[in-house]
Amino acid sequence: MPIFDQAMLGMQFKHPEILWALFLLVIPILIHLFQLRRFTKTPFTNVAMLQKVVSESRKSNTLKKWLLLLTRLLLLAALIMAFAQPFISASTALQEKETVVYLDDSFSMQAKSNGISLLEKATQDLIKNIDGESEFSLFTNEKTFSNVRIADIQNLLLSLPYSYRQLSLNEIGLKANSLFSQNTGSVKNLILISDFQERISDGNKSLDSSFTTHFVPMQPKELQNVSIDSVFVDDVLNEQATLHVFLSGGNQDEPLPISLYNANELIAKTAAKFKSNRDAEVEFTISVNEALNGRLSIIDNALGYDNRFYFNINTKQKIKVLAISDSDSDYLNRLFRGDEFDFRKYALSQLDYSNLDDQNVVVLDNLKVIPSSLQNILRTFKSEGSTLIVVPAKDSDISSYNSLLSGFSATQFSEKVVSDQQVTTITFDHPLYRNVFEEEVSNFQYPSVKEYFGIRTGLPKALSMDGGDSFLVGDDGLYVFTVPLTLENSNFINSPLIVPTFYNMAQSSLQVPKPYQTLGKVTSVDIPAEIGNDDILEVSKAEYRFIPLQQTFPSRVRLTFDQSPTEDGIYSILRDDRTIQNISFNYPRTESQLKYLDLGTLDNVNTMDSIPVLFEFLEAENNITAYWKWFVILALLLALIEVLIQKFVT
Repeated sequence: MPIFDQAMLGMQFKHPEILWALFLLVIPILIHLFQLRRFTKTPFTNVAMLQKVVSESRKSNTLKKWLLLLTRLLLLAALIMAFAQPFISASTALQEKETVVYLDDSFSMQAKSNGISLLEKATQDLIKNIDGESEFSLFTNEKTFSNVRIADIQNLLLSLPYSYRQLSLNEIGLKANSLFSQNTGSVKNLILISDFQERISDGNKSLDSSFTTHFVPMQPKELQNVSIDSVFVDDVLNEQATLHVFLSGGNQDEPLPISLYNANELIAKTAAKFKSNRDAEVEFTISVNEALNGRLSIIDNALGYDNRFYFNINTKQKIKVLAISDSDSDYLNRLFRGDEFDFRKYALSQLDYSNLDDQNVVVLDNLKVIPSSLQNILRTFKSEGSTLIVVPAKDSDISSYNSLLSGFSATQFSEKVVSDQQVTTITFDHPLYRNVFEEEVSNFQYPSVKEYFGIRTGLPKALSMDGGDSFLVGDDGLYVFTVPLTLENSNFINSPLIVPTFYNMAQSSLQVPKPYQTLGKVTSVDIPAEIGNDDILEVSKAEYRFIPLQQTFPSRVRLTFDQSPTEDGIYSILRDDRTIQNISFNYPRTESQLKYLDLGTLDNVNTMDSIPVLFEFLEAENNITAYWKWFVILALLLALIEVLIQKFVT
């Protein structure tokens, strides 16, 4: 039924078309006027006294008729107004309403207020206050409920699990926009219920202005949380290693017990002592010759997800490096002599090509020419996911190098350049150097160069000389030096830069599992296993089992983890239900720092103290005050007045 606005003292009518009936008020007025019309008569003198009495009676009768006319007009007008159903409301009360709710279920909502978590309180308040008959849409960081009633999702909300994911304000706005209709005439209310940690803003200070956005901040009672942040292993000595554990958020005068478990067996316990900056480091001594399925545990009354930390130490897998070199230099022997590498070096004339089959890295060092037979093997070697490092000789046969490299990012050597240069530019965001330097440096010891080859390539630069020419290019398993690394031509092999360069190139060939992985980040690990093309590896923890993305190479399988797993813990990598090795996953610690956003810095938002206050506000905006009953009462009173006039006015 259409509803029209009527500008009359701010009043609106549900049926304004009935107001046309007010013109009917003209009828009783005309009737009354015709009744008052009389002919003038001249009385005889002997009835003069009688005329005076009649005149007074006629005046009284006329007054009575006017009062009855007025009463009846008002009565009819009141009835017409009552049927038109007048009311007063806010400007948006009659518009269609759409409601979308974002309910933050991230780990920071585990913080407690009055004994229950923020998420539990938000869920309970939402269920109590939202209209049970109205439809709305609700989404969390992972789940979406579109066009539902609260009864449809009540049980799901009460059992909602916490998530390590956190949508930003921009992502929340985009998601809400997809849930609202395209109706431009409706009022779109977007309700955000969250603790609003700083990282939710993601630099964004406003949401879509087409929404009416309401923020309901949920704040914990205490703003302190202790977290186990990370671990690493080093200082291997006499088959023992040191496990370093880093914590944050504690009080300087309150040592916190921390326990180390191997699976479910407690193997060590100590206390973390926090510094003035609220950070702490704890060390445990562990054996490096035994596999360790480690779990660290603390007791903290704030957030629960970061009170445990999983890691594991598997049997070390050595990276196999083979150098084909016609150089007398031993710099490669020195670089790959650690326990992490299985290094072999052959002269080209002594190379048995079958030795290349199970290698992870091949280094072509100071070869004058690359035979075509070797080129074919190296192309296959590179296509199977292994790493190829090319270091030319001063008198290299450029055509044979180009024949090999032409299939890799269209890489081609050009003419030799004889010019004294220095290596002055490090590409710090290149994968080789991304985690090498704590900060970008510009005063390192510049290696010098006397001769080098020009190069045309699509590979990214890792190191460049002061003239802008490339010193080292490469990525994704192919690394090409443009400079012969002989001492008479360059002192790079004596530079501190050579160690992380070759180490990281070799490490990229075999994605050895780290002590732990972080959920939500794309992770690749290489598992030593020779399996058939139809065989698959599975990953399992208790009853939870899934198959990750995997790529099979001759002597290993590369597993890539992205959307799975979704829970922290130690997982087994299975082949035919037999455990090959274990891998650990932990939730990201981004929720652990309880730093909250100042909502006053945001634009175009309404901030409400609580969910009940918000819904009281929304209900008040929707209130409609109807007046038709009062006009019915007025009509009854006017009818009574008419009866009284008829009875008592003579």
